[in-house]
Amino acid sequence: MSAWTLLAAAALLSGDFWGTHDPSIIKQSNTWYVFATGKAPDGGQIAIRCSQDLRNWRFCGHVFDGIPDWIRKESPGTRALWAPDISYYRGEYRLYYAYSLFGKNTSGIALATNRTLDSRSPDYNWVDKGPVLRSSASDDYNAIDPNFVIDKRGRSWLDFGSFWSGIKLRRLNDDGMPSAKDPKLYSLAARQPPAHAIEAPFIVRHGKYYYLFVSWDLCCKGARSTYRIMAGRASRITGPYVDEDGKPLLNGGGTELLKGNPEWVGPGGESILPGSPHDVIAFHAYDAKTGTPALQISAIDWTGGWPHIELEAHRN
Repeated sequence: MSAWTLLAAAALLSGDFWGTHDPSIIKQSNTWYVFATGKAPDGGQIAIRCSQDLRNWRFCGHVFDGIPDWIRKESPGTRALWAPDISYYRGEYRLYYAYSLFGKNTSGIALATNRTLDSRSPDYNWVDKGPVLRSSASDDYNAIDPNFVIDKRGRSWLDFGSFWSGIKLRRLNDDGMPSAKDPKLYSLAARQPPAHAIEAPFIVRHGKYYYLFVSWDLCCKGARSTYRIMAGRASRITGPYVDEDGKPLLNGGGTELLKGNPEWVGPGGESILPGSPHDVIAFHAYDAKTGTPALQISAIDWTGGWPHIELEAHRN
């Protein structure tokens, strides 16, 4: 039985899926990989989990043995690397990741590459390419939560952002670094204080639209987390994005896709993997009793031109 047959909606997971935060999902050959925020169980940075069926997960190591030296110098208070985003482009796997201090916008996004995700291969080697984007206390945006995306013309982009003035977009060169030909910082979505919590953007193209997924409200508070997954869509990657009612995401709009239930709270930190016959979304949610984060996987139903996703119905 295939993974797609098993994954009718929300998957009931087993194995090493607990402790996952901000999962980014990809598939190489017959294996799915999930990269996540923070320290791995073996002490490394950016934990990697693997599965052959999207249900049973195991730890598969980490990306870095520790915080890169250049980040230690630039941001000495950084204790963990955040919000990895994995993609495959031009013959290599690209992992964008972020560093910051909680609640600050003195942040940065960096890039690491690898020729394969199979740690048994002689080609397996993560190469840190260093900083891509930075934000400082004088900026009105926050350079974390990166997401790499290719538009329908084959151009590459990086969307990112957390709180402050919201979600941004930058054009990239083919090498994954910011484009000098198009230095504009595009604004895609925002909320106004006091309800200004928006982050974790992810753009996916489906049909004739680009869909922007975001997480609203608060993560990282265990059982008190209020994260929920929202979305809007646009005919151009640069926007304007609107919700199902036509309200612009730049004016606080957003169609709610998923909120907590009695067993799981604070779903968010999402990533999408297009597939056949189903696209899937990976995100984290917190056990409503213990507050422990865990990986969640759901198929995406695109009925009516909008994505529909589910939380796991029962705790494993």
